Amino acid sequence: MAQSEHLPIYKATYDLCLYLDQVVRGFPRYHKYSLGADLREAARRSLRLVVRANSRRERAPVLLELREELEELKALLRLAHDGQAFQKLSSFQHAVTLVVEIARQNEGWLRHQRGGHGQSRPAIPGGIAEPSAP
Repeated sequence: MAQSEHLPIYKATYDLCLYLDQVVRGFPRYHKYSLGADLREAARRSLRLVVRANSRRERAPVLLELREELEELKALLRLAHDGQAFQKLSSFQHAVTLVVEIARQNEGWLRHQRGGHGQSRPAIPGGIAEPSAP
């Protein structure tokens, strides 16, 4: 099994897990055991996906799953923010910054796995080109 601890994406995801664990402790009771638990679990799933991707020869399917997990995590963070679960705006901002950084690294890793240097996914699902402007 490949070691993951040296990867920047692993370090960032691990930091996210630790940060969310700390921040959720300050959530109001109403949110701590619902949204807070979901946030912490989503971060841990993301960390497991990073480890899994690093140990596989075919990484792209796992990295695509990680992409979805990170999008869900962003939605949960937004829900927690809008539901006033975060005590400080800076806590929400830091968490979002961490997730965006992880997503950026994931896209780079995915692009590298696919052997491409351009866009990692088509602008329109299914690869259908947009009609050209006159």
